Amino acid sequence: MGFIPDDVLRRLRAQLDAREVQLRDEVRRLASEDFDARDGVPMDYIEDPGEQAEQRARRAVRRAEQERDIGELRAITGAKERLAQGTYGQCVDCGTDIPIARLDVEPWTARCISCQRRIERTHPAPPPKSS
Repeated sequence: MGFIPDDVLRRLRAQLDAREVQLRDEVRRLASEDFDARDGVPMDYIEDPGEQAEQRARRAVRRAEQERDIGELRAITGAKERLAQGTYGQCVDCGTDIPIARLDVEPWTARCISCQRRIERTHPAPPPKSS
């Protein structure tokens, strides 16, 4: 971490902490959406096939949002572990320094751009799950 000035490191750590709080709140909110906030009726109470389809779509979106947020929380945990180990800002694959500009945009990133591109080419995102 020697290449990252202390003030920048503090700022990046604060960004990680703030994003972690935001994501934890979002995950809790999504998990609690099983009841319609307007009238307390369980969202599973459905009257017709159109409502059933809409309900399935809402669940799929909520599940995808939760998975995305949980994945980002895991990345933040990893970044904090690298901070504690003194390896934050170094690519976990090749060991080169990750540019501060990249860390500013995504402070939880674990890879330099070259290694991230390689991972994305060799491990394409899975297709969306159907409900």
